[in-house]
Amino acid sequence: MASKFWPKGGLPGILHHYTETLTTFEYTAGGVSKPHSFLFVGGLGDGLATTEYMADVVRALEPTPWSLFTLNLSSAYNQWGLGHLDRDTDEVAECLRYIQDYKKSEFDDSKIVLMGHSTGSQVVLHYLYKPNPHTSTPAWDPNLEHVKRPVLDGAIMQAPVSDRHAIQLVMEEGWLGKTPAEVQAVYRQLEAMAKDALRRKEPLDLIAPLALTSQIGYGTVPLSFRRLSSLVSFSSPQKPGEDDLFSSDLSDEQLAETFGNVQSQGLLRDRLVVLYSGADQSVPDFVNKEYLMRRWRISANRGGKVQVWDDEFSGVIPGASHALSNDDQAEPRKDLVRRVSGYLNRILEQD
Repeated sequence: MASKFWPKGGLPGILHHYTETLTTFEYTAGGVSKPHSFLFVGGLGDGLATTEYMADVVRALEPTPWSLFTLNLSSAYNQWGLGHLDRDTDEVAECLRYIQDYKKSEFDDSKIVLMGHSTGSQVVLHYLYKPNPHTSTPAWDPNLEHVKRPVLDGAIMQAPVSDRHAIQLVMEEGWLGKTPAEVQAVYRQLEAMAKDALRRKEPLDLIAPLALTSQIGYGTVPLSFRRLSSLVSFSSPQKPGEDDLFSSDLSDEQLAETFGNVQSQGLLRDRLVVLYSGADQSVPDFVNKEYLMRRWRISANRGGKVQVWDDEFSGVIPGASHALSNDDQAEPRKDLVRRVSGYLNRILEQD
């Protein structure tokens, strides 16, 4: 089915290879190069230009000196179940370095901003708070090569939701005709299998049975027990998995290790914009969005000692769904574009 947001005939641009096998697409009207770059990272299941509100952002940026890039990661589309945030952020760093080199060949002063949607928000936060370069040496990803991540002029997180809370919704409401009790039984079975697989410390990923994962919302995506454990984080909130960055029950001490570590890593020149969708269908009712955002803000600013959080453009977007793709999302999309455009304009005005 054709997208109702992307125009027929598409939008012009340039396809770049930032590695031998990975690509990024730059939207440039008439093939005209622009000095500043805005790299967008989608969520689980996304790939090149699959987040539909990007069409609104592209149009908004046409008369500006910013060009929007979308990219493919090795975890794109149906490969996310085998991916992990270290690899994602290493590949994002490779893309950013490519863009910087490409723009510097034409422009003396070139800004670069990173934005993530959904799990792309986990990528952005992981990029900003982890050691640079990464220090992990996973046996299950023996070909992983860490790269040093470039400093960003700006960063945006949109729909930073908890996968653990999302699966709680599935267990409370059921899934595809299955009752909550039936879904919970499948979940408990997968939890036992995952914990057993992780205890054995297999050298390579073991894949969870599709016959089970498809019954709790993961479709037919190959999903390793390792990534499943990271997303639903069986040991949370006491010991959250790598992907469990945005759950509402994480402690202030845990938030201090993620949001609170952004400033000390020195990878963000401007402030961090966080955009939460007010009607996000993957967020349970028990999550107080405004309160959660205040906790993140306090942690990012380390209790007022620094200024990392962007107060001007961050906020809960009223009525916005998770990806702003529903038929009633015209106003929330305008709100999102206004915030993103305003942030990019301010970055340029500060010079």
